[in-house]
Amino acid sequence: MAIKSVGVIGAGQMGNGIAHVMALAGYDVVLNDISEDALAAAIAKIDKNLARQASREVITEEQKADTLKRIRTTTRLADAGAVDLVIESATERETVKQAIFEDLLPHVQPHTILTSNTSSISITRLASRTDRPEKFMGFHFMNPVPVMQLVELIRGIATDQETFDSCKEVVAKLGKTAATAEDFPAFIVNRILMPMINEAVYTLYEGVGNVESIDSSMKLGANHPMGPLELADFIGLDTCLAIMNVLHDGLADTKYRPCPLLTKYVEAGWLGRKSQRGFYDYRGDTPVPTR
Repeated sequence: MAIKSVGVIGAGQMGNGIAHVMALAGYDVVLNDISEDALAAAIAKIDKNLARQASREVITEEQKADTLKRIRTTTRLADAGAVDLVIESATERETVKQAIFEDLLPHVQPHTILTSNTSSISITRLASRTDRPEKFMGFHFMNPVPVMQLVELIRGIATDQETFDSCKEVVAKLGKTAATAEDFPAFIVNRILMPMINEAVYTLYEGVGNVESIDSSMKLGANHPMGPLELADFIGLDTCLAIMNVLHDGLADTKYRPCPLLTKYVEAGWLGRKSQRGFYDYRGDTPVPTR
């Protein structure tokens, strides 16, 4: 099936990036959120990121203008259903995602493919709550979406070949690379990445090193572009904790037990960059370690 229109549900950090790359690739995009302020902020962010690409001559000014014209915003979920492909990109909570798909179903077309940008939740389970499990799959972008080259494509147990092929074609049109993952907790990237971040938090919790020494060790000793604690702040500590809980609950292995310090930071509302405090304090000119 040729996909021409895309509905993106959720205008946050991931949603605005998905809308950006989809519109830039020529798709007509309907960007939905419950908040008008979130939609306005998303369009401003997309405009800023497109301007950065234009200044670096990655795209032309004409492409920038055309891309913005292809994005329509709405607070009505029904508007996001009248498309060929839906990408749900709401908060990483299964109950929220299930409620969105339930409310969306009366408004989708018979051929509409439903996907979720979830980073860890069972695709099979989400699909089972819809009327089209064969046309449902995981479409997991990496953050920041305009920059990162990978998209994880995750089939549920019922996903048919036509749906998979259509989504793989979209990834190719975006100029990104698809990695096929099986539907097990956290898929590939986060199955490997999150336990590393969690272990870095344990290393901090147990006093083996402080924030600065842990991040410096992994940047200079393992050639990582960001230290694990810096990366956790960038992702969001609440998201990291949610994924570790999915791994722990889904695989029933104690090696995935979230570090108590990670839980404590989330309880404090210190979620990383988005709340101005996490393993670093971002309220000043330069990030300062909090431990």
